[in-house]
Amino acid sequence: MNLISSKGASADAFALHPGYRRMFAPGQLTLGIFLPLRFYAGDMGVLRGQAQLVGEIDRLGFAAAWVRDVPLYDPAFGDAGQVFDPFTYLGYLAAHTRHISLATGSAIFTLRHPIDLAKSAASLDCLSGGRLVLGIASGDRPVEFPAYGLAHDSRGERFAQSVEYFRRLLDGHPAPIHSALGRIDGARLLPKPVTGRIPLLVTGSSRQSLPWLGEQADGWITYPQATHNILGPRRLAEKISAWRALIPGGGFRPHVTNEWIDLHADPNFPRTAQQGGYVLRTGRNGLIDLLHEWRDAGVNHAALGMQMAQRPALEIIQEMAEEVLPLFPALPGPAPHAQAW
Repeated sequence: MNLISSKGASADAFALHPGYRRMFAPGQLTLGIFLPLRFYAGDMGVLRGQAQLVGEIDRLGFAAAWVRDVPLYDPAFGDAGQVFDPFTYLGYLAAHTRHISLATGSAIFTLRHPIDLAKSAASLDCLSGGRLVLGIASGDRPVEFPAYGLAHDSRGERFAQSVEYFRRLLDGHPAPIHSALGRIDGARLLPKPVTGRIPLLVTGSSRQSLPWLGEQADGWITYPQATHNILGPRRLAEKISAWRALIPGGGFRPHVTNEWIDLHADPNFPRTAQQGGYVLRTGRNGLIDLLHEWRDAGVNHAALGMQMAQRPALEIIQEMAEEVLPLFPALPGPAPHAQAW
């Protein structure tokens, strides 16, 4: 087995990765759904039946299901995010789905030790047949860092150290690891990912420089800028172009963005910013226009959330599957590896 590089990799390194190939290809844009489907405001009942809806999302042909990583709920932050642990929940969803990519948006690499992250990620990748795509981040909720006994202002350095340590753990060779985060000599991590490696998509800057992102990230997740008119996608295009210019060798690496949408029943309802731009209210034609603009900007995958939407989640999912998804279908690629654990 070849050594796993501690640097980012182009699409060729993931040619056999079912999750990656379902989501990403040059010049293409695919659609994913961000969970939770309903906003948590103190009642876990809003999450009942969500796994069955994710099964429907899988059956209808969406490319990916996304979950967030929020260890602690901070009422002052306002948004509880994903209530369940992301790896535990994606393992549960893996048993309810067959094809859809399972993505984190994003696993907080500064708060957990790389051994625990790598163990959870490799296990989930194996149990899902190679469907895990790992969005990673340095964390944006200050209350979590002192709870872990960590300094908030050290998260950038710790993030970079964690990425290198994580990748070396997935290497099939028991080479010693000497890191500020720990030392390993003679031991190795089991299990190994199905195809040898797990794509790491860095979120925002994660306190790193743009050249670091060009060299180290297997893909890049950024916020979309404004979505109610063409100006946001144009600014996003400039950002993506600047990043891709720094990718060694110029090989393809994917870009992902996301938006919380409130899909109006009127297909021609204009794109309208809501809640200070945090939510986009639009009819499906406005959404289709936005997705075309994103694709032209160089975006390869759009993760759409509906937790703030007024209509029932199933109704929105069905409309998107019938009217939007055919224009941005999931990509053909390797089938998930058969699992019989």
